[in-house]
Amino acid sequence: MQIAKADIVSHFDGLSSHVLKLKEIRAILAEQRGFWRLAQNTTSAQFIGFLEKHSKLKPYEFPFPQRGEKCYSWGEVPLLTILLSLKKGLHFSHYTAMRMQGLTEQLPKSVYLTDERTTSHPTEREKLSQSDIDQAFNHPARISSNWVEYGDKKIYLLNGADTGHLGVVVQQATDEDGQEAQVRVTNVERTLIDATVKPMYAGGVFEVAKAFALASDRLSVNKLIAMLRKLDFVYPYHQAIGYYLERAGYKSSQLDLVRRLPMEHDFYLAHEMGETRYEPTWRLFVPNGF
Repeated sequence: MQIAKADIVSHFDGLSSHVLKLKEIRAILAEQRGFWRLAQNTTSAQFIGFLEKHSKLKPYEFPFPQRGEKCYSWGEVPLLTILLSLKKGLHFSHYTAMRMQGLTEQLPKSVYLTDERTTSHPTEREKLSQSDIDQAFNHPARISSNWVEYGDKKIYLLNGADTGHLGVVVQQATDEDGQEAQVRVTNVERTLIDATVKPMYAGGVFEVAKAFALASDRLSVNKLIAMLRKLDFVYPYHQAIGYYLERAGYKSSQLDLVRRLPMEHDFYLAHEMGETRYEPTWRLFVPNGF
């Protein structure tokens, strides 16, 4: 391997992606073994060990409780790129998307990745009752335990519903270290919907309210409503969205787009809010003093 090192390094330098999974490195070894004149008994573990010690290969391990993920970078690669490479089709969401879309002034210490799970069969929808809503939202929200600590950050790998990656775009983003990367992330409209649905992954309801205010110069309410219809939630999250829009000072014509949607039940801005007050316009309970 030492004799072939220059050719090996040249091959890895020329790869289109500098983030690799174990199976990809094994495939490279199998394909190039003859050209590099490596012994047939050279294992992938030996090959990787050599590259880690004598070249630019660096391992990354993320022991998520549901299933650990591991990959390798060739040279310096932004963490954002590495995280998106852990599984096919991942995208940044919630508080991380808020930061990337300029919808928060904070520097969140949690990173949120969503993995959309493909559903083979549509589930039959049960009719929603007021007691169902009351019972669900008077209990704590379910928070994912599928996270790992990485440096000073918590990295969450969330299971998302199959939406066909609705509202996921590719754009440039900069991390806290100033490294730029091309990322898959939810757009402004989808980010605000996700934050409304799961405020505990978005810094809480005050941060979500601030996000709606910061989005006022570029949010398309028409686009948001169309997206909301496609997502077809069981719960009437449009009532919470209408409240956030009104609170942020959006035009009456924009609010009317939300008012056209049915409001058949009372709803809640978040789970287990403690003292609340009722907003009759949106049939919505919000935290007292909010």
